[in-house]
Amino acid sequence: MLHAVSDDALAWTVEEACLNAWPSPRQVLIGGYLLRASGGTARRANSVNPLRGARADPEAVIAAGEATYAALGRSALFRVPEIAPDLDASLTRRGYGAFGRSLTLFADLPARSDETDPAVALTPSPDAEWLGARAALNRADAAASAVYEGMIRTIVLPKAFAATRQDGAVAAMAYGVLDRSLLVIESVGTVEALRGQGLARRVVAALMRWGRAHDAEAACLQVVADNDPARRLYAGLGFDRELFAYHYRRREPD
Repeated sequence: MLHAVSDDALAWTVEEACLNAWPSPRQVLIGGYLLRASGGTARRANSVNPLRGARADPEAVIAAGEATYAALGRSALFRVPEIAPDLDASLTRRGYGAFGRSLTLFADLPARSDETDPAVALTPSPDAEWLGARAALNRADAAASAVYEGMIRTIVLPKAFAATRQDGAVAAMAYGVLDRSLLVIESVGTVEALRGQGLARRVVAALMRWGRAHDAEAACLQVVADNDPARRLYAGLGFDRELFAYHYRRREPD
């Protein structure tokens, strides 16, 4: 089904699935854009994001976004995917600088297999050790960790959390969300001292098998463009198709 749609339709399907896999408990619609304000430091969940379909005049959207974030005590942040660059020119004129370029990657899932990896555990929700390891990897303080845990709880779609352990402690982790026939991979990470052993590859591969067993046809993920080790990892797992890139825009204080 995914292969029967146009490139543009596939890109938007993936974009929507990625939003669903990393939701924000606080959001507001503004003229064909979704303003998200989860709190914490995650940019995707604290930015204005375009939606599929007709979108309002960029100047009006930017003004409304600025006013809403100001009322929340936050700086305005806009996420600009290549498939919807409407705001870019207006943001540039307003002095918003671009940063944080990331790529959206896509992979077909292999045929179903009975193969399993006994070293990788899959659970429907993360335990305290999974969350603690993720917080340590991201150097997240208590407030940021609470926001992340709240985000996890708001995911409506089927999900699985993968972890492999060494000496009883979480060594690598990731989670996946099933959005119709598409698996979204999120929060991939390996404890720094254990990198280079293929642990992240194993947890992602386990999630891909889980997705295929639940009738997913393909998988997607988003990765920072200059994260070369992560891109090599994903390429080795079949994520060799780039659907679109995106960047953020924020105005530096005077």
